[in-house]
Amino acid sequence: MKFPKWLKVYGNIDFRGKCPPESAEQITFFRQLPPDLKAIAIHPRNEGKRSYHQTAKQKAEGMNVGASDIIIPAAPAFVCELKQQDHTKSAWQKGQIEYLENCQKNGCFVCVALGYEAALQAVDDWIKNK
Repeated sequence: MKFPKWLKVYGNIDFRGKCPPESAEQITFFRQLPPDLKAIAIHPRNEGKRSYHQTAKQKAEGMNVGASDIIIPAAPAFVCELKQQDHTKSAWQKGQIEYLENCQKNGCFVCVALGYEAALQAVDDWIKNK
């Protein structure tokens, strides 16, 4: 997995080895969030199989296929794509890099995190800098 130069990466990009799947990292991250952030943080459901008509309807309703895994709507918004700690076991999905780039251009705090601990570190940095 390659990271664009403009994208802040949290976590050890050199780590290789056994690590939890992304979904387990996501669950642990949301469980560890402070209550005030947990109350507003979201994981948009944009993956999964759908028929052509379901996809068209959901896109019309506002679904964005490239939306990041963790979004905290605040000023500025926190937008984080969560990947496995060993990022070689993850892949960019369609639209994810473009979504992050558009968020950054619009003033969001944007990053990719390798595992839940890295995502929590990103939240700490976001809080310190907002």
